Amino acid sequence: MTTATQAGQAGLQGWRAKVADGIAKPVANHTKLDEDQVRAVVGATFVVLAVIYMANVVRALARPPR
Repeated sequence: MTTATQAGQAGLQGWRAKVADGIAKPVANHTKLDEDQVRAVVGATFVVLAVIYMANVVRALARPPR
């Protein structure tokens, strides 16, 4: 079964993974989260942003032309 950490990290591909790797250690040092959890939060954030973007695209396509 997939854990929440694994699911969040699935959203980390390419430059998004580099961003998560760059901020994971400093954020983990200042919070109670470990580095993997920080990466998972960043990955989940990117996934949510992608879903919102796609929802807006579908909504725009569904609107009648002006």
